[in-house]
Amino acid sequence: MITLEQIKEKAFSGKQISREESLFLLGVPLEELCAAADEIREKVCGNGFDLCAIVNGKSGKCGEDCKFCAQSARHHTCSEEYPLMGKDELVCAAENSAKSGVPRFSVVTSGRRLNDAEIESLCESVRAIKEKVDVSVCVSAGLLDGAAYGKLRSAGATRAHCNLETSERYFPHVCTTHTFAEKVATLNAARQAGLEVCSGGIMGLGETWEDRISLAFALRELNVKSVPVNFLNPIKGTPFEKNTLLSDDEKLRVVAVYRFILPDAYVRLAGGRGLIADKGAGCFKAGANAAITGDMLTTAGISAHTDIKTLENLGFSACVFRGLAE
Repeated sequence: MITLEQIKEKAFSGKQISREESLFLLGVPLEELCAAADEIREKVCGNGFDLCAIVNGKSGKCGEDCKFCAQSARHHTCSEEYPLMGKDELVCAAENSAKSGVPRFSVVTSGRRLNDAEIESLCESVRAIKEKVDVSVCVSAGLLDGAAYGKLRSAGATRAHCNLETSERYFPHVCTTHTFAEKVATLNAARQAGLEVCSGGIMGLGETWEDRISLAFALRELNVKSVPVNFLNPIKGTPFEKNTLLSDDEKLRVVAVYRFILPDAYVRLAGGRGLIADKGAGCFKAGANAAITGDMLTTAGISAHTDIKTLENLGFSACVFRGLAE
């Protein structure tokens, strides 16, 4: 007979829980589940918390058809459009992020992937950021290959991001212009180039709980240690604009179950956090130990000042907010 205590002890000991045990967690009373997930987070990861700020470094005119995305040229949204930001703009954004106490800065760009000229420009910007700002630099630049990632690593980037978005089964219902396998290949190319990898998904795309668990298992198999958990913020003009929002309780359960499946990862609250009544504070006591702070790509977020105050009040280690995340 499966029990919550047995699964928790398994996570404590470093053993991987099974799919059957993960499905069992869906029926555990929410308060008990969240408390157990918080115990796992504290015992396995401690009280450190990883904050990351992002900048929309290139916006709109994306040829991909991801049904959730405001930046797809195939949808009818009011998303801003502009080319890749130059060095001075990105350095300024990184400086502002660092001044707010956020130790990690990520440049995110629209499109299937940056072209060779854009990669060279981004490398120049990364070098300038590393020369002038005490931050860890991450890049999210589409389906890049190993050569591009090698250049970015040499320039000073330490982590690459590429969300799997959802389970392999459900992925064709979300995007048809690239595949789940191409996403996996991108993460493998980044790791082979010497970069850390960051990958997660979006909850509320119409997927099942089994899909959510399958995504977590795929991330575990890829040994991803930074896992953004996004909650869909339906954007008018996208195919998912009428999707039903997840309840706050369902969001808590997602975070808690992910902590059980990925006990030593940074489970990172990302897009859609502002839609939660408490702006994610409950999730921070249900297994989450990382977040994207400040504005998202095309929607407003929560200020670093507010996040830092909340996290310190919850007992997380303040040193992480002062440039010591690495």
